[in-house]
Amino acid sequence: MTDAPAVHHAGERVLLEAFVDEHRALLRATLDGLTEEQARRRLVPSATTLLGLLQHATFVERVWFAEAVTGRPRTELGIVAGPEQSFVLAADATVAGVLREHEAACAASREAVAGLGPEDVLPGNRRGPLPLRWVLAHVLREYAQHCGHADILREQVLAADGTA
Repeated sequence: MTDAPAVHHAGERVLLEAFVDEHRALLRATLDGLTEEQARRRLVPSATTLLGLLQHATFVERVWFAEAVTGRPRTELGIVAGPEQSFVLAADATVAGVLREHEAACAASREAVAGLGPEDVLPGNRRGPLPLRWVLAHVLREYAQHCGHADILREQVLAADGTA
């Protein structure tokens, strides 16, 4: 995706969005072929699981591309109050359901900023108004970090089950 020649010489907005989209897909792919139990397995003291990471990424999408763009409060948008809560899975959460929610949030994110340029300011973040350029770079940073976490967790899950 980001290795396409068209992306190599693209403008800043296209380049940032290509990298964000690539990392969105990479994080989703860490759930490929896992059972529900494997996706929910806790291997660290925190609530971080592979499925929880994707649920958290959905939270990130909604914070940065719903709350920040519209200025509407999290309660109105159905977003949990903070990042810690975004990792906590409901008892009935499934891989398919969390994947659907994430894909829907990503589509809504793309739509929310479709007409904006990198210099356009998003007014609704708690830090104050921020340019779209900063938001895209920050979201890329979030995904890169969580993709690394997910790669390690997936490796541990598969090794523990003897399938690595």
